[in-house]
This record gives sequence, C-alpha cells and structure tokens, in this order.
Amino acid sequence: MEKLNTISPKPKPPVKWAGGKGQLVSQFEPLFPKQKYDLYIKPFFGGGAVFFHILPLSAILIDNNPELINFYIIVRDELQALLADLEKHQNDKEYYYSIRDLDPDKMDAVSRASRFLYLNKTGYNGLWRVNKKGKHNVPFGCYKNPRIVDKENLLQVSRVLQHAEIVPGDFSKVLDFALPGAFIYLDPPYYPLSETANFTSYTSNSFGEDDQRRLAEVFKQLDERGCQIMLSNSDTSFIRKLYKGYDIKVVYARRAINCCAEKRGPVAELVIRNYI
Repeated sequence: MEKLNTISPKPKPPVKWAGGKGQLVSQFEPLFPKQKYDLYIKPFFGGGAVFFHILPLSAILIDNNPELINFYIIVRDELQALLADLEKHQNDKEYYYSIRDLDPDKMDAVSRASRFLYLNKTGYNGLWRVNKKGKHNVPFGCYKNPRIVDKENLLQVSRVLQHAEIVPGDFSKVLDFALPGAFIYLDPPYYPLSETANFTSYTSNSFGEDDQRRLAEVFKQLDERGCQIMLSNSDTSFIRKLYKGYDIKVVYARRAINCCAEKRGPVAELVIRNYI
C-alpha cells in the first residue's frame, strides 16, 4: 500500500493513552499484513501509535470518546486556532482543577480540544479517566515541565490526518466501512488479568465481558468479508477461547499504569490475526 513516506520524522502520537502501542510497534512489524491493502481502519483509535507508524494513505479512525474524537478533528481541520488557544494554559495545580471542572459540552470545539490536550499532558500519568457521570477525574500530575504544546509534531499529525476520516462511535461502526482486503486493527480495553486489574473507564461506559463477546462476533463478521484483521488483548484463557482457531501470537509490553513499581515489568499480551 502506498504510504506517506515523504513525512520525516514520523509524527508521534499527540496524546498519552493508557494501553498505547508505541512500545510494541517493533514487535508488531513482522505481524502486519504482507498482502497489499488500500484502506486501514482503526476502531478504538486512542493514541494511534500504529496509525502514525504505518502512515496509510487512506484511513478511517473510530473511537467512542467524544473528547478524543473532537481533538483529532480540530488538529486536522483547525490546527492554527488550537495552537493559539493552547498558549493560555498554565502548569499550575489550581489552574488545572479550574480547567478540569469546565463542562466540555458548553465549550466551542477548539477550546474543548485545547482543554483535552492540556488535561492529558498535565494530569497524573497521562490518564484519561471519567466517572459514571462522564466527568474527568484524574488528579493533577505535578510535572515540572510538561510539554503541553509540541507544535512541530502537531503539524505533522495534522498533515497525516488529512488522509483520514474521523468517526465518532462504537467499534461496531467498522462494519459500515469494512471492504474486502482492508486492514483492520482492533485494540480494545483489555480483558482484566484479575478482578482488581480492570481499567476500562476511558468513557462513562465500561467495557465488560459482553462487549468482549460482541467484539469477537464483529471480528468473525470482518473475517467473513475478507478483511485482514489484527487484534490485541490480554493473555487470558477467556480471550484465547473467544478467538480459538485464529492465529495467536504473544508479545511483551511493559505495564506503566500500576501503583506497584514491581508490577510494571514485561507482561504477555496476545496478537490475534485471521491471516499469516
């Protein structure tokens, strides 16, 4: 597939995102499709590490987080206005909580995107977490010098997003766009390794066992359409059973979001494919 190879260096994911795949790209490289494809589709877009690595010429990016989707649309379509608004932000605890308390639904799209990026860069551990009411509840990160505005990278991100359709919605929307031969990478909130390991609150709706089963059904429908599908998830017996019969590989990621430092070592994850 033709790629945006003229862009150098490649853009980095513009936001921190729990479960981001930046550290796994080198392990993913030999697992990407060898057969050519004309369309890349990424539900659960998140930080977009794989997208920004492969730089497809045509892409559809889907996520059900309205703040994230609005941010990417503004970066693509109104970057200069966003850069101007970002200049107002302060790395200050009191200021942080005043911005966090704002209702994004009452803000214009540019200010909303600016708030999102500011909270992402200055909140604790780069988390984006909301409560059941949909309110962002991550505490101040206390970073000495967070890079709130990375202008050069945002310019590169905006450039590659010109080749992408950005779609709000549930992962099942992939079925509205999937064509035979398309490469689809699915990176859902992972099935928990234990009852205390669950973290699915990127939006006010958690991603539970029924959602995992629904996702497996979508995977099968995409397979029947002739799409090339790659999926990441935790290495558990539940996930292995859901995708029994497909190609399953193990990769290793360092877990960054854990209160216990000794539990931040390499963790096995699964990469499930319908192709070899």
